[in-house]
Amino acid sequence: MSSAWQDRSHDLGSLDQLRSLYPPPEAPATLDKECDHIHPLYRPFIEAAPFAVLATRGPRGLDTSPRGDAPGFVTVADEKTLLLPDRRGNNRIDSLRNVLHDPEVALLFLIPGIGEALRVNGRARISAAPALLQRFEFEGKLPRSVLVIEVKLVFFQCARAIKRSGLWEPAAQIERSALPSTGSILQALSARVDGAAYDAALEERQRLTMY
Repeated sequence: MSSAWQDRSHDLGSLDQLRSLYPPPEAPATLDKECDHIHPLYRPFIEAAPFAVLATRGPRGLDTSPRGDAPGFVTVADEKTLLLPDRRGNNRIDSLRNVLHDPEVALLFLIPGIGEALRVNGRARISAAPALLQRFEFEGKLPRSVLVIEVKLVFFQCARAIKRSGLWEPAAQIERSALPSTGSILQALSARVDGAAYDAALEERQRLTMY
């Protein structure tokens, strides 16, 4: 007997089928909250956010990448432009390679303790202009590049998902040891990695290479 998820006879393949289950929004605010620029009342959300998820599209499909730093690490240059420094990472450059392929990007900003998220859609280019890199210097270290994002659409996401998940509730937090360690995952996927040694050195390596 097949599982329910294997049954394709009830898949929804058209907008009419979707609307049969999801009627058009009745609350005007659902659509009225959108704007094509960083509204003065949306700007504080970006400036308070220490974390964002960057979505891009490349030859291998869609990708999301976590980005985080001190609150306001994504800078509002003007009402139509955001600046996102590319801090030190693993040099996979998945997001940057994707931007070269397709400049369309999306950002989801999260603020600890706040239920609403902020969503921004736009088009990005990668800049290595010296003056721009210098703008994001930290402890004598510069980002290697900065994403210059032309804002196309901005709106807030209601708090239901955050509330349902209990994301900011202390009781929802779990111990890191409850999940497989990064070293154990790498060892399982690669014969070149000693998982225990990797885990033992991880915290200090990350501390020394944060920027």
